[in-house]
Amino acid sequence: MAPEKLGCACEEVSEQELLARLDEVIQEYREKPGALIPVLQIAQGIFGYLPESALKRISRGLNKSYSEVAGVVGFYSFFSTVPRGKHLIRTCLGTACYVRGGKRVLDSIKRDLGIDVGETTPDKMFSLEVARCFGACGLAPTITIDNEVHQRVKPLKVHELLDEYRNQGAVAEKGA
Repeated sequence: MAPEKLGCACEEVSEQELLARLDEVIQEYREKPGALIPVLQIAQGIFGYLPESALKRISRGLNKSYSEVAGVVGFYSFFSTVPRGKHLIRTCLGTACYVRGGKRVLDSIKRDLGIDVGETTPDKMFSLEVARCFGACGLAPTITIDNEVHQRVKPLKVHELLDEYRNQGAVAEKGA
C-alpha cells in the first residue's frame, strides 16, 4: 500500500507571533558588535521578506536609526522589502550576458511568468530580479534560480527551464 500524501497542515502564523520571534533574536544579538546584518538575515528568514514593522522593531531593538537600518536593506540586494516567491530568478545583464542575449532571455522570462523585474508571480512561485555580473562571462548569458547557475540560456528554452522548477516535486521523486 502506497503511503498517503498529506497536504501542509501548517497554520497561519500571525504578525504578532512573527514579531515575538524577532524580539527573541534581537535580544540575543543586542550586545553583539555587527549585529545588524545577521538580525536582518534572520528576520528575512522569519517573515520571508523585511516588512516595515520588522525594520522598525530592529531599529528600536538595536538602538539604530531607522534610516541606517533601511539603508543597509536598500544597499544589499539579498534583502527584500516585498514578499518573494518560492524561487528567486536573477538574470545577468552584465556586458557579456547582455551582448550574448541576456536581455532577450529576460524578456522571455517576463513573458513566461507574466511579471516584470521586482515582481512576484500571483501564485508566489517566482520572483524576478536583475543582476550585473555572476562572474561567468564565458558562459553567457547566465541566470540563477535560487542558488543554481544556468549557463548559455536560450530564450526559447526558458519555459522548459521554468517548468523544471514548477514541477520540482515530480522531478525530485523521479531522481530518487
